[in-house]
Amino acid sequence: MDYILGHTSAGSTHSCFLCTHPTDAAAFRENLVLVAQEHAFVGLNRYPFSAGHLLVSPRRHVADFSLLTAEEYLALATLLRESAERLKRALHCEAMNVGFNIGKHSGGSVSDHLHGHVVPRWAGDVNFMPVIADVRIMPQYLDEVWQRMYPAFSDLEGVHPQPAFRADSAPK
Repeated sequence: MDYILGHTSAGSTHSCFLCTHPTDAAAFRENLVLVAQEHAFVGLNRYPFSAGHLLVSPRRHVADFSLLTAEEYLALATLLRESAERLKRALHCEAMNVGFNIGKHSGGSVSDHLHGHVVPRWAGDVNFMPVIADVRIMPQYLDEVWQRMYPAFSDLEGVHPQPAFRADSAPK
């Protein structure tokens, strides 16, 4: 509810999660970050369309590709390509959707910080719940998906979270 209401625990307006989540390696697992590089990072979507739904974002707060430097654009595109390949290996998905929502009216919930979506897909993965009740059913907890995805990203250059996979260390 804090995210939906736009408040931090202190009650003030929250900052952009795409800016804050990749800054503290100690909080990467809690923030679902898989790897943070100098100009881009990858994390799990907290409100996914399917298990393993990734967000790939530049580190700098920009709303459009045209605002990226050449170095930032290359880093984002490379990490997007790497993410798609690693998602296939880790989750054995049969297909995927890759895309960006750009602009306030594009359908995305975050329009001022550019980010790409990499969504794994399987035959028969869409059911009637989103159509009838606007409800999504997730077959796996986000921390379990993070644990499964982390090894696929652990060899990429960048800052990585500590992979403490004990059940008692899961975020609350």
